[in-house]
Amino acid sequence: MNPYAPQPKVNGTLDPDSPLGKYRQIREILRAHARSVCEPGYRLPPERELAQGFHVARKTLRQAIDSLVEEQVLKRVVGVGTFVAHPKVDLQVRLNSYSEEMVRRGMVPDARVLRFDEVPASSSLSRHMEIDEGAAVIRFSRLLLADGKPMSLDENFMPSKLVPGFLNDPPPTSLYQSLHERYNLILEWGEDQIESTAATNEHAGLLQVDVGFPLLRITRYAFVGEGLVDYSVSLYRSDRYKLFVPLERQGSRSPRYTTIR
Repeated sequence: MNPYAPQPKVNGTLDPDSPLGKYRQIREILRAHARSVCEPGYRLPPERELAQGFHVARKTLRQAIDSLVEEQVLKRVVGVGTFVAHPKVDLQVRLNSYSEEMVRRGMVPDARVLRFDEVPASSSLSRHMEIDEGAAVIRFSRLLLADGKPMSLDENFMPSKLVPGFLNDPPPTSLYQSLHERYNLILEWGEDQIESTAATNEHAGLLQVDVGFPLLRITRYAFVGEGLVDYSVSLYRSDRYKLFVPLERQGSRSPRYTTIR
């Protein structure tokens, strides 16, 4: 796909008898064009050309585009143009597997396994997992995709003694489901630490972004009772996710769901 190639014409005319103002009519025409005609990443015609086509002032057209940029339907790149934005998945932190989350959202999950092996715990891992340095740990690294597009890089670490024989079978398609079915390990609670980071050369190549591209880094500690079962580090493309965190006042009603991904 070449976003700079000639794009489909924006079809639609303004109705002078409509109760909607001109900018609202233009907004809905452009919304339909972005969602039904164009693919994510396509560039819209220049503002001057669109304003002439709708027979409105550029200020009116810009108001419609600004509204769609705010809704994240469009993305404006200064000095380059306005593009159809990639839809963002709301990252509701839950104690579910990636596969379960993507299926729930109507997307087709897939994964490319990068590493599935046993390694000795480094000093950093031993500190995070509260195990002895050098203790055997299962490492499970994947590039996660949805509808064929890279979404995140996940690296999970589990104490080998909790999952004997885990490497004897092929890598699981759903890690949490496999832990449940094979070892009766049902992850009960966890803690996530969220921060921003930038894509390294390795990350950029796998996630198909530029070096230095902003990523969401989520470090997770998942437990059964008081025992750590899964320690993971996930790197999410910031243009594919938006963070959704439910809030409530302390002492009020219980949340509708556990606020862990």
